[in-house]
Amino acid sequence: MNGGTYRIFGGLGSPYSMKMRAILRYRRLPHVWVQLNDRNAYEIANVKPAVIPVIQFPDGALHNDSTPLILELERRHPGERSVIPDDEGQAFLAFLLEDMADEWGTKMMFHYRWFRERDQKQMSQWLAFDRLTGRGRAEIETHAAQFAARQIGRMALVGCTAANQKLIEETAHRLLALLDAHVTEEPYLFGTRPSLADFSWMGQLSQLAIDPTPADMMRETAPFVMRWLAQLDDAGGVEGAWRDPGRPLSPAVKGLLEMAGEVYFPFLIANEEALKKGEETFSFSALGMNYEQGTFKYQVKCFSELRARFRALSDSARAGIAPVLRDAGCLDFLTRA
Repeated sequence: MNGGTYRIFGGLGSPYSMKMRAILRYRRLPHVWVQLNDRNAYEIANVKPAVIPVIQFPDGALHNDSTPLILELERRHPGERSVIPDDEGQAFLAFLLEDMADEWGTKMMFHYRWFRERDQKQMSQWLAFDRLTGRGRAEIETHAAQFAARQIGRMALVGCTAANQKLIEETAHRLLALLDAHVTEEPYLFGTRPSLADFSWMGQLSQLAIDPTPADMMRETAPFVMRWLAQLDDAGGVEGAWRDPGRPLSPAVKGLLEMAGEVYFPFLIANEEALKKGEETFSFSALGMNYEQGTFKYQVKCFSELRARFRALSDSARAGIAPVLRDAGCLDFLTRA
């Protein structure tokens, strides 16, 4: 293990910060949590893109973007409580589900946080408090109002609109039902130890669990998921094993893959095709509902990397997971040119 301590600059209201902090805790990597505020923001002011968390490595270098961070930590600390399943096929499935959490699950988080006035008010105030602790109520509330206005103004760009509400909330309900049934029977998605997919969904859902409207919903419909999130936030004491590749996948993993085939991949392909045509927005239909938002280059990159990762699998690994991907409606999206 490399010497030194990691510093993670993040926020309690950032799903990716919660994801990476939980991974550092699980992997038992020495680290210090730095709540980002107006007194220490200068330390990461030059990091681009300006997203958190930012992790300062022991050599002083600053890095962000959660999936590359996970891979770099795996490179630096190989075999030490890895979050990537040993089995090649299961590792790919974990990457796919992690990607869906990061790029579609975040729409659930953003939608519930900024769609209703109740959530807008509380969460903008809490996030402003995190940033300006001790600066006085008036300044905190002024900053909260400005921040809420900025975030609400971005909702159409990222697809969190009234027109898209039904699809986003339907996928949230489906996700929570799958996970609530799962965690009472099995601790994690790919065995008795957590994978990057578990941590990615934990990051997004950690926010739903504190925002007023989705927290009420989760307490009523997915109470065990709420407790699972609290446990996974610090799984440093967990000792477990990866799922036997010879066993069938859990109903939760199969259900999440089906959601990828029905919603996530159609979202990715529609975005990619629109970007190729130079269109500023795109639309698609899923689960009998329409969806529209602005095009994003980053999601094209995510889609390209998923397909490249699938092509890089050994023939035996690809053949092993092809049936479940085909049944879930994912295989064609991964293999088409």
